[in-house]
Amino acid sequence: MLDTVISSIYRYVGCCIGRGFGGGSRLKPMNIAEKILARASGRSYVEPGEIVDAVVDRVMFHDLTGPMTLKVFEEMGGGLVWDPDRVVVVFDHIVPACSITAAENHVKLRRFVENQGIKHFYDVGRGGICHQVMVEKGHVLPGELVIGADSHTCMYGALGAFATGVGATDMAATLLTGRIWLRVPETIIVKYTGRMPEYLSGKDLILYTISVIGADGANYKAVVYSGDVVSHLSMDDRLTMSNMAVEMGAKTGIFEPDDVTLTYLKGRASSGFALMRSDEGASYSEEYELDVSGMEPQVACPYRVDNVKPVSEVEGIHVDQAFIGSCTNGRLSDLRIAARILKGRRVDKGTRLIVIPASQDVYREALREGLIDVLLEAGAMICNPTCGPCIGVHLGVLAPGEVCIASINRNFIGRMGSRESKVYLASPATVAASSIEGKITDPRRYLGGAV
Repeated sequence: MLDTVISSIYRYVGCCIGRGFGGGSRLKPMNIAEKILARASGRSYVEPGEIVDAVVDRVMFHDLTGPMTLKVFEEMGGGLVWDPDRVVVVFDHIVPACSITAAENHVKLRRFVENQGIKHFYDVGRGGICHQVMVEKGHVLPGELVIGADSHTCMYGALGAFATGVGATDMAATLLTGRIWLRVPETIIVKYTGRMPEYLSGKDLILYTISVIGADGANYKAVVYSGDVVSHLSMDDRLTMSNMAVEMGAKTGIFEPDDVTLTYLKGRASSGFALMRSDEGASYSEEYELDVSGMEPQVACPYRVDNVKPVSEVEGIHVDQAFIGSCTNGRLSDLRIAARILKGRRVDKGTRLIVIPASQDVYREALREGLIDVLLEAGAMICNPTCGPCIGVHLGVLAPGEVCIASINRNFIGRMGSRESKVYLASPATVAASSIEGKITDPRRYLGGAV
């Protein structure tokens, strides 16, 4: 039945597009996003608007998207996944299980993993937040096409991959076939210029970028991050920026691989990979040049990620909760800057600070470095790696009327709990400083920068 349906759709799409699945004799300069899709579809050239039938290098789903994926998988005929070694399953969204329903879903997924012979499985306490696990365990390499059943799969673009999130139906079909149809996106290039102040982070850069492009300004487009500033960004900063590409509607957000990429992959990559870069003369639908010299720390105000203001314009707003963590900003450098600010200080008595390392590995290293002790001494609550507070499920749900400043990626109505709560997005440095004063605070007061 599945084969019949796929064959019918192939014929339909082939008639509509004509050149979409084969050809490609015109060799024009391509940008990195186009190059990766050309390689994945076995073509020498692709251009925006074409639909390609691409071979996927890796897929990922987690405990929240997994149950629906398995339901559709069975409706499509079930059977065996196309390649169990290319499937990664991570428990992270509701971990540990906070309800009977969540526990039952975990059981179903564990059974599926065992029956399919999937070896890349990260159960409770053995991995962490899916996107962090994917990159730190070497499941993503430059030049690859990676599909995940989660919107922030685009984070892997920090390694020079084309990574994007899909729904349960696409994920189920990919599990069965190892292929996916994608429309080649137009590409926006953002060039960061000037001298980046030490107090800024990738979170500040991406919030400002989203404020310029808009929450829907890059719909179904690839975003390439470029410019002199980029070459000096750490991998942690790059991961944060690629993670939030979807917050401006982008299909993916990519950094072209360089020495920073190679250093990060040392000891992680278990196979060879292609260091693809944009051709000279490659085309882009839009180009932005953003000078970051003297930029203030940025804060996204409720209820839109593009409602961004310099911290000086929102200072003094009371916060009931401060949260550092999530797939966006729960990495080691994030915990280091928080500990640097909080060392020898206390969280305001009217504010609670929750800190969640992005993975077991990050947690373990933070313990070795003494960061966890510093945070505990300051009055922070340290929780296990999970997405819980970020999606308003557990370990930090907000009550009506409460305000939270968080290092997460979204501040929509009801994102962290009650629809009557408010969430401000900021860097871990801004969150840490705000937790000390109990109100939104410029972190430069604690980092030695001019205010």
